[in-house]
Amino acid sequence: MEGLPQDPMMLLSMINMKLRDEYGSLDELCDDMNIDRDELCQRLAAAGFEYSKQANKFW
Repeated sequence: MEGLPQDPMMLLSMINMKLRDEYGSLDELCDDMNIDRDELCQRLAAAGFEYSKQANKFW
């Protein structure tokens, strides 16, 4: 996941901003940005965050 912030809080902020402003789903974001969805979810889960499909954000 090159080019993404290493800090979990910065990563969370960036991903949630993109989900809010540019993408209708996590799958769409990952496909467009060429991000491994499982790796992203694992990195954010390690910091205590989980993706909500209904809200389309990590919290």
